[in-house]
Amino acid sequence: MAAADPIESHDPYAALRVRNYRDYMVGSFLALMGRQAVSVAVSWEIYQWTGSATALGLVGLINVIPLLALSLPAGALADQADRRTIIRNAQLILAALSVALAALSLGHASIPDLAPLRWANAGLKQLALVFERHADPGSLRFDQPALPLLLALLAISACVRILGWPARSTIIPLLLPQQALSNAVTWNSSAFEIATMAGPAIGGFMIAGLGFPAVYLLDALLGLGFCLLLGRVTYFQAPQPAAKARSWSHLLAGGKFIWEKKLILGASSLDLFATLLGGAVALLPLYADRILHVGAIGLGWLRAAPSLGAFAMAMWIAHRAPMQRPGWVLLWSVAGFGGAIVVFGFSPWFWLSFVALVFTGAFDNVSVVVRQSMVQLLTPDALRGRVTGVNQIFIGSSNEIGALRAGLAAALFGPVAAVVSGGLGTLLVVLVVARKVPALVNLAPLNRLRPEE
Repeated sequence: MAAADPIESHDPYAALRVRNYRDYMVGSFLALMGRQAVSVAVSWEIYQWTGSATALGLVGLINVIPLLALSLPAGALADQADRRTIIRNAQLILAALSVALAALSLGHASIPDLAPLRWANAGLKQLALVFERHADPGSLRFDQPALPLLLALLAISACVRILGWPARSTIIPLLLPQQALSNAVTWNSSAFEIATMAGPAIGGFMIAGLGFPAVYLLDALLGLGFCLLLGRVTYFQAPQPAAKARSWSHLLAGGKFIWEKKLILGASSLDLFATLLGGAVALLPLYADRILHVGAIGLGWLRAAPSLGAFAMAMWIAHRAPMQRPGWVLLWSVAGFGGAIVVFGFSPWFWLSFVALVFTGAFDNVSVVVRQSMVQLLTPDALRGRVTGVNQIFIGSSNEIGALRAGLAAALFGPVAAVVSGGLGTLLVVLVVARKVPALVNLAPLNRLRPEE
């Protein structure tokens, strides 16, 4: 057991004074930054190849299928195996896949138009034509042989990320004292937001200056850096592995815990439906090209805007006293998120769109900090992996299905209608959750929450 640095009461830097957590957070930050740069590169490259909003939505579908299929087994794996080993192995595979993406992007022009690839592209185009009511069918270009291969690599990458995510999410309580956990969640959120702010901006500049392959290689290098830092991390407190079991009741224990814990269920439901309805990130390439006319660099800044707001909010949360009514703050922040989405949807100006996205990130960060703190603080360690697996289905599926919803709605009704209707739907969800889960309004301060066995 590693010795912990002293933790001062109400110290905003309490978690950062613990070396184990600090090394892990820096490594995770590097990997996340690379992954965010790749997300910009992939969406922009696919859009350049196809010119299709439906194709952007399909990226969300590719991510959501492994999410739904693998999250519960991944949660059980995190409860039974060493979480450091799971994280390291997943990261090594992801680095190899990013190298494969770089090779594919670099040599895409020389890939022969084999019959299976041609058939796959024809199927993708037929699917796009079902939804593309606001685009000239002649402008849809599903003739790039590399496109099905790129989508296949993205699908494999999604499977690996899903299998490793519960371990990444649940290792943090094992790296530092219990009283620093809420502070660690806040700083972890800050690191995530810096990564999702810097990653897209770096990706946009690298696409413009060095091309897509450079972005994918950067992701591989940053992922390997995470593995090196992970090798320095030791547990502050020993894990409490769950008994090895293969029954459905064991696999579904996390879902049962969330269902019985209405506070976690309410907070997760808020996040799920807000992201499902209010997510506009999938349409940013379309907005950057057709509405705001700002190109790849402008796209990078639009992708970075929510993280700029989220980072500012996370720093404010870290330096203030614990929220006295976190549930009440959560509800209002999700409402603010929905309102900012509506403003972005209507905006024809880059500066207003950028500011609206900054506010979406600021409001969303409050939801992230409160929800993640609740899940980590109210869940026993032996259940954390399975609870995180279920929570991953809540949150991850909302992101990916939200991307699919946005892409298909934009194809059917236009991007403005797709985004604005989602923002208004988010406001409605807040009202429903506030009425159905009144205990959320009176949630105790986060620093007073403890696990229930």
